[in-house]
Amino acid sequence: MHFRKTIAGWHMRARPRRFFPATMALAVWLAGAAGLSPDALAQENQPRENTWVTNGAVITTAYDPSANRVYIGGSFTYVGPSEPHGAAIDVSGDVRFNYVNPNGEVSASVPDGAGGWYIGGDFTEVGGQPRENLARINADGSLHPWNPGANDRVMALFLSGTTLYIGGSFTSIAGQTRNRIAALDAATGQVQSWNPSANGAVRAIAVSGSTLYAGGEFTTIGGQSRGRVAALSVSTGQATAWNPNADQAILTLAVSGNTVYVGGFFESIGGKARNHIAALDATTGVASSWNPNPNQFVFTLVSSGNTVYVGGPFSTIGGQSRPYIAALDATTGQATAWNPQANSTVQTLVVSGTTVYAGGSFTAIGGQDRLNIAALDATTGQATPWSPSAGARITSLSSSGGTVYAGGLFTSIGGVARGYIAALDATTGQALPWDPGADKPVRRIAVAGNTVYAGGEFTSVGGKLRNHIAALDAVTGQATDWSPDANGHVWSLEVSPDAVYASGEFTNIGGQSRSYIAALSKTSGQATAWNPGANKPVFALASRAGTLYAGGDFTTIGGASRAYIAALDAATGQATPWIANADNKVYNVVISGDLLYAAGDFVSMGGQPRGHIAALNAATGQVTPWNPDADAQVYNLAVDGGVVYAGGNFSQIGGQQRARIAGLDAVTGLANAWNPTPNLRAMSFAVSDNAVYVGGHFTSIAGQPRSYFAAFKRTPVSTQAAFKPELSLLAMPNPAHRVTCIRFTLPEAADAHIRVVDSSGRLVHAFNGQFGPGTSAYRVELPGVGLFSVEVDTPIGRSVVRVVGSGY
Repeated sequence: MHFRKTIAGWHMRARPRRFFPATMALAVWLAGAAGLSPDALAQENQPRENTWVTNGAVITTAYDPSANRVYIGGSFTYVGPSEPHGAAIDVSGDVRFNYVNPNGEVSASVPDGAGGWYIGGDFTEVGGQPRENLARINADGSLHPWNPGANDRVMALFLSGTTLYIGGSFTSIAGQTRNRIAALDAATGQVQSWNPSANGAVRAIAVSGSTLYAGGEFTTIGGQSRGRVAALSVSTGQATAWNPNADQAILTLAVSGNTVYVGGFFESIGGKARNHIAALDATTGVASSWNPNPNQFVFTLVSSGNTVYVGGPFSTIGGQSRPYIAALDATTGQATAWNPQANSTVQTLVVSGTTVYAGGSFTAIGGQDRLNIAALDATTGQATPWSPSAGARITSLSSSGGTVYAGGLFTSIGGVARGYIAALDATTGQALPWDPGADKPVRRIAVAGNTVYAGGEFTSVGGKLRNHIAALDAVTGQATDWSPDANGHVWSLEVSPDAVYASGEFTNIGGQSRSYIAALSKTSGQATAWNPGANKPVFALASRAGTLYAGGDFTTIGGASRAYIAALDAATGQATPWIANADNKVYNVVISGDLLYAAGDFVSMGGQPRGHIAALNAATGQVTPWNPDADAQVYNLAVDGGVVYAGGNFSQIGGQQRARIAGLDAVTGLANAWNPTPNLRAMSFAVSDNAVYVGGHFTSIAGQPRSYFAAFKRTPVSTQAAFKPELSLLAMPNPAHRVTCIRFTLPEAADAHIRVVDSSGRLVHAFNGQFGPGTSAYRVELPGVGLFSVEVDTPIGRSVVRVVGSGY
């Protein structure tokens, strides 16, 4: 196909008079058409640090430049700073954002005695550094070099003097075989010889004097048969004669004097019937008469003085109604008057002074709204003002010196509750007070002046009953009187000067029968006479110059046969002669100038092969040569500054490997250098002068933890920076019958990346290799007749030349 050599000794027929003017003009045209002008913008590959994230998918995103805010909608109930899985919180409830974060759940933590923390869980990195399920964090929030590493999950930690005891499901630690329980030197991380070797997970550990009590799922430990709970010698690791023999798993335990309190799934322990909680004699292992008898499991318990605090999915315990959390008298087992009444499970507790810290999956506790974490007065049970708010479940808590370390499934903490719709400050990235509070997911947001239109699955929003569609005041967040009242989900909204167009799964809206698409009065919310009547749901809308474009699952609309995409007369609702016809669903349509970009599940459009993405002439419906050819579904598009942003399920698009997200050249269809690679699909975009906002189902993007939403800075790129005119690029001959030679000069040896694409944007040849200093020549075989773009990109310059394949 090709060869390369320096120009010395190279012989060819050159046509310089035909080539030079055309090549320079085409190169300049391509630069301008691709948006690479002096005020063009490029996207950084790393997400902005300050932009808040959510606890559920972001399905729709809209930027309002007049208010400098970004609206987001989706399936989330919380918005906050990106602070995943582990966080230190001070006495005021402020999160210490200087702490390194693990990339997976923290299941256990314990103070290290020096102002820092040992943490264990199900992670592989902390602060971007390798740490297998175990780590130590310094008092200043930095990562300690301590790094023993466990090969599976760590579930329990207990620091006793200079020894750190560890329980979990691991089978090796610090390179030594240790089955599910181990002892480490707390300073060095070296494994001690102590080796009880459990045959099932160890979930709870407590040390009292010369004895370590362990609970979990094991049936042998310390060389003996022991049913899920055991006492081990801290000297030898051998099991003592103590043998309560629980019939099911132990999840939590605590030692107080001569009593071992245990909680879990069991129904028999210490020789007696005991449902999920018991007090065992520390000498004999026999269950005492203490019997709170909860009606469901106990996940956590803490002994403090004459009180045992417990949490779990129970609703009654100690003879009283106590939802999810209770305080039990340590003598009688009866529930005390202390009754915070959580509205969902409490999974972890820690007591510090006169405060009981609780973590779990609740949204209210102690008489206050609290998201998954709270501080409760140990006397009254009322929630204190301390309220960091976590975006998902808290599974572990520990405290030291007024600081609480929280671990769990959350990816954000220190944020605010927001029901399925929110507004962020575009500069700070933080949530604004605007809070309409929908009751179900929001799927589309459109902004017009002082009104924010929302569509989705909700039945109430902005403080009022609103079925699937609403108009919200952009200042207060309150719903206006506008209420079209759809009987099915609204998927898309398009606001024109005269009407609000809505589409989705409804068959009635604005007081009229309307099949999947309607025009609504901006004043009354009533459906106008406009009635295209699609036969299946309409997913996307876009408008231009008296025409409304629709994409969806339909095959008839506007009184005509139209397969999945159509142009409708904005006055009559009738389908126009514009016919593109895809072979499968169209999920998104976007207008940019004279072009309509479409994305979906199709592999052909307008009779042309187009893999899930296409550009159409907005006036004629003809498919343009632009063809990024994605290998799987494209769900969403945005166009700005010569770039088409695409999000979906694809792994290849624009001639490059691009996982689920890409920036495409609006002229060539080739993928640009932007490659953030989310771990799950991207669903929405909004573009400002300063940033590209991306929403979706992802929990990491560009190798960084970012849950469901991220912003990428856009920076100006000059023509000189983009095309580097110091690289002189010639093609000879041009036009060419079968072969042309691309000639360029380098001041020193360098790698060069050469790509050839045809007029449809399809990559027909690529080569990466090193070229020597001086003038080099690269031979290209043209695959046929037509116009081809040849791009040469080197560290010192980049340029593009168009070559005509003449066929003679």
